[in-house]
Amino acid sequence: MAATSVDGYLRALPEAQRAALEKLRKTIRAAAPEATEAISYQMPAFKMHGRFLVSYAAFKDHCSLFPASYAVMETLGEELKPYFSGRGTLRFTPEKPIPPAL
Repeated sequence: MAATSVDGYLRALPEAQRAALEKLRKTIRAAAPEATEAISYQMPAFKMHGRFLVSYAAFKDHCSLFPASYAVMETLGEELKPYFSGRGTLRFTPEKPIPPAL
């Protein structure tokens, strides 16, 4: 059954993935405190002013972050390069998370 809330989505994850995504969630909230959370396409998402900002998800062997704008990836290109998984996707593991400063 698909989660209907972000908290429900996170509760259903294995501990390592849950901890990594909760840390990411906290970082996003700090960077965009006015953004609202929702489940979109069966994954947690942040929206601001009615527009998609970023989403994230856990998969079997990794977690992913999906920024709404590829401009983010281009701006931080070299710093994010180890996490690129394709256009518009950053892939990471609980053991090697994306640094919060990025």
